[in-house]
Amino acid sequence: MIKNFIIAILCVTSVSIYAQNSTASPYSYFGVGDLKATGTVENQMMGGLSVYTDSIHINLNNPAAYSKLGLTTYTAGLSRTEYRFETNDSKENASISNLDYLSLGFNLGKGFGLGFGLMPYSSVGYNFLSERTTDQGLVTESFNGEGGLNRVYISVGYELVKNLSLGVTGNFNFGNQNTNSYQTIEDVQFGSFNKIESRIKGFDFNFGASFTPAITDKHTLFTSIVVNTQANLVSENTRTIGSFSTVSGRDIEVTEVDLEAQGLARTGVQIPTTATLGVGYGQDKKWFLGAEYSFQELSTYENELSPASNLEYQNAQTYRLGGYYIPDYTSFTSYLKRVTYRAGAKVSKSGIVVDNKEINDFGITFGIGLPLSSMSRSLSNINLGFELGKRGTKYGDLVEESYFKVSVGLSLNDKWFIPRKIN
Repeated sequence: MIKNFIIAILCVTSVSIYAQNSTASPYSYFGVGDLKATGTVENQMMGGLSVYTDSIHINLNNPAAYSKLGLTTYTAGLSRTEYRFETNDSKENASISNLDYLSLGFNLGKGFGLGFGLMPYSSVGYNFLSERTTDQGLVTESFNGEGGLNRVYISVGYELVKNLSLGVTGNFNFGNQNTNSYQTIEDVQFGSFNKIESRIKGFDFNFGASFTPAITDKHTLFTSIVVNTQANLVSENTRTIGSFSTVSGRDIEVTEVDLEAQGLARTGVQIPTTATLGVGYGQDKKWFLGAEYSFQELSTYENELSPASNLEYQNAQTYRLGGYYIPDYTSFTSYLKRVTYRAGAKVSKSGIVVDNKEINDFGITFGIGLPLSSMSRSLSNINLGFELGKRGTKYGDLVEESYFKVSVGLSLNDKWFIPRKIN
């Protein structure tokens, strides 16, 4: 029953992930778009921590965690995000629904685990305009973009020695991005446009290690390091420019730019390495508290096709804090005592600087994990999560983005690869 259910999800939703436009943020204009949260709902609701590992949940961020899986685990996540955008003189709202990830993990033997899945990696979805007055009159420029990158991955984790696990993930990233800009001048019959289409693909790798020694009979220390290596992607580009009628909207002249002659038909996209260090402490099936720090040398990033004069990249940093609490995991009398309560917070310096203003992000998270059976022996669960956050600023005619995200994650456990015994 469960296997058939998962196969049906794979068939229906793999197309959905590839096709979806999963952001409405104006800040997806920069870089390769909004980088999506890659953790499961369980991890996201602890501020996005990846340091915590157990035997019944998949950890999408640290491949070493696959060595801990005790059963075959299926997981999928859905979310809906409500946005509110504010400038000094206007307000706008938007809503986006997404399939965030689809993944399977297997226990292949003592201390050895394997997983694979599909998820969005980044998304572009913006639509905004600017106006300025010149000697020619009012000049209006509008910008819109759509698309993004998706990712298929395979991970392996192995417990090298007791409590020390290593892992590696291979990612293949692929997708399209379309960016368009239009300019019109007041009382002028024709406007101009610039359209760029990029088809991007390439590989990168994640390496992870976790060390989880027992400190006392009940308490465990969790430590981890994860390195997402530089993604060396290839972008095949086309660019068209031309004019259009401001009355009918019809194109008047369209010219395809010879990017080959400029050396821009095929360009490299390097997404810099990110390193994450984590530490935590807790009691198994009772409580956990952890913290993480991530660093990315984003100052080396550049986009040859879109050199914005008011934009620069600096090194990015993120701080995360989170944990969970379970009142009584073994309770037979109270379902609520077996619920997992999670909470966390994150502070992120994105590394994007627009008009000398840093674009930072702050969010708080909370959620619950609900066992799918009234019996305490059930390991499958459904996880509900909520995130409130704010990004950017209204100062300097920029955009302040507030968001509220609701997530639902399903984690199902089953037994595969169990050898038959003949009495």
